[in-house]
Amino acid sequence: MRTLIRDVSIFDGETLRSGNNAVVVAGDRIEAIADAADAFDGQAFDTVIEGKGMTLMPGMVESHAHLTWGSSVEKIYHQFILPADELKVAAWRNARVLLDHGFTSAYSAGALGDGIEVGLARAIAAGGTPGPRLIPSTLERSPEGAEGVETGDVFNGRGPDAIRSFVAYCKEQGVGSLKLVVSGEDALKPGSAGDVLYTDEEMEAAGEAAREAGLWIATHAYYPKAIDLALKAGARIIYHASYADEAAADAMIAAKDTTFYAPSPGVSIAALEATPPPHIDMSHMKKSAAERMALEAKLVPALKARGMRILIGGDYGFPFNPNGRNARDLQIFVDHFGYSPAEALTAATALGGELMDLQVGRVREGWLADLLLVDGDPTQDVSILQDKARLAMIMQGGALYKAPAA
Repeated sequence: MRTLIRDVSIFDGETLRSGNNAVVVAGDRIEAIADAADAFDGQAFDTVIEGKGMTLMPGMVESHAHLTWGSSVEKIYHQFILPADELKVAAWRNARVLLDHGFTSAYSAGALGDGIEVGLARAIAAGGTPGPRLIPSTLERSPEGAEGVETGDVFNGRGPDAIRSFVAYCKEQGVGSLKLVVSGEDALKPGSAGDVLYTDEEMEAAGEAAREAGLWIATHAYYPKAIDLALKAGARIIYHASYADEAAADAMIAAKDTTFYAPSPGVSIAALEATPPPHIDMSHMKKSAAERMALEAKLVPALKARGMRILIGGDYGFPFNPNGRNARDLQIFVDHFGYSPAEALTAATALGGELMDLQVGRVREGWLADLLLVDGDPTQDVSILQDKARLAMIMQGGALYKAPAA
């Protein structure tokens, strides 16, 4: 199966190639790229797509995916915990919603049900349901009980041995990345973001066990001590890090070749803008969000200037911040962190592909053909990616999920 896409500008993941370019897709890969719309005239193709001057770019990567956080732009849930059957319906819907909005890959930041994301990832890979390429997670792990006392089940027991058992369980289940909640969360429990939930020994055990099992670790960490523990465990990605001090920032930079950072501002902006009904008090959440955004407005540009790989992904899935709005993070990076539109696009594509450790996120010969055809130039106005109607084509692995209108 060969497809020709011609007469397009190309954002390749880093830079824009303007003009009438052409791209050939063969099977699931990009076969060739040329800077002339007629470069492949005379060759046989199964499908020819006329780009009409639109922009071809890589599919986007959601680095902080919560597909089991039920709410989406199509259906809002006002309860967080859902019955198992409805949770599966919501997760499968959310996967499709992300793909509808141009996200062809996703790295999970934790699930609300055990095993559900592994099943979803397998269903997507087998073509049984539409959705992004998914690195699945298990339940977010927060330990319970007294330090050093091995209590509870595999998801919340204390002590290094309990952590090793958890990692072994994740490996057995087919999880790709385990989520460790190292800090508390002010939005759920006011004043808890500074709490450190794991001991040094537990995090060291997590790192050792994960490396041996070939698994990645994603971490929820706000304050310096939690960030330090995440880095010592060899975290693949750190979420939030809002209260990082100079030493924590230096430590993140020292690990920048192996660890990614996702500040996750989407949920903060959504909380600040939310107008809840009178019986729901979001005042503590709004206060925390404002404080985090003020800190991140300084932290993110400083880390970016020093070469940290910073990714989009903003805790989408809450009723006030539903799945499907994920591309809003790009505009937030521009408005609040000083990114250019092209830099925000790179965070959503090329850098996200590096997180996935797949040949995605770039328009490059030999790479997977996960591509979007955008009506407009997102390197000038990244907000257009929030309108799924502007996505004239969505291609995943060379297959047309959404074809341009005739």
